[in-house]
Amino acid sequence: MMNINHKLIMNEVEDYFFITLGLVLYTIAFTVFLMPYQIVAGGVTGLSAIIYYATGFHLENTYIIINGILLLVALKILGFKFMLKTIFAIFALYFMLMFAQEIIPKQDNGLPIKLLGEGQDFMSMIIGCVITGIALATVFLHNGSTGGTDIIAASVNKYHNVSLGSVLITADFCIIGSCMFFPQFGDYIERAHKVMFGFCVMALENFVLDYVMNARRESVQFLIFTRKWQEIANAIGTQMHHGVTILDGHGWYTGQEIKVLCILAKKNESIIIFRLIKMIDPQAFVSQSAVIGVYGEGFDEMKVKIKENKKKEEVKEIEEDKGK
Repeated sequence: MMNINHKLIMNEVEDYFFITLGLVLYTIAFTVFLMPYQIVAGGVTGLSAIIYYATGFHLENTYIIINGILLLVALKILGFKFMLKTIFAIFALYFMLMFAQEIIPKQDNGLPIKLLGEGQDFMSMIIGCVITGIALATVFLHNGSTGGTDIIAASVNKYHNVSLGSVLITADFCIIGSCMFFPQFGDYIERAHKVMFGFCVMALENFVLDYVMNARRESVQFLIFTRKWQEIANAIGTQMHHGVTILDGHGWYTGQEIKVLCILAKKNESIIIFRLIKMIDPQAFVSQSAVIGVYGEGFDEMKVKIKENKKKEEVKEIEEDKGK
């Protein structure tokens, strides 16, 4: 019992550490690379920045007000545990943004200095978006959220197998497009320029987010043709605590019967599996292929909703079949 509690505590500490790290990266990217060039972005942070560029109202204040409203929604949908980390992330990012703006030297217009110099809007956007994408992925992978549209994305992702990036793109499209309604950004040409830049931010940031998220969850399938199938299956089962499916194979050319081991594993476990195979049977024939998704125990959860009435009908049909 003590070991289980200790492990849970360490997992929580690890989550909060990486959430904080992700927020620090996000703060640096936003205040150093995006804000100085008035590059618009998505999310509540981006919306707060748009309001700041247009009215001068401090973005951290807009950020905390909007998130306060969204947190009330998140409490019911995502649960208290997710809510606790979200509250931590929102307030931590609020103070980080406020602190970063205080310590970074200012331009004459009150914005942070342009670190890359004048005319480097595009390069600054690329660097900033890569860092913010990595930062958001780090937060999401450790059961956290930066609030705002992340809450919406996490809510949808909880019940449906829709990528976080896809949900965020939809929300960000509306936020970035709102620049067209602020005359403070200049004439229609200048506003359209801001919007196009914002769409580039949206695409690049969410591409990086999805790439990092999926890289951690990517799985592979092994088909192992070997005469030492028992030894390999035992090694994988005992040393890696992995399930192994044994299939019956028949060689067309040789006419011989052979056992085939089928294994589904995380991509980062591939090297260990290859090492075990080579140690036991260097002559084994191995096929490795990438799979789009693996759902079940030890992998991802199937995030599909079943209508209650349909579920009851299916259960009733199964019970009737058993009775027959």
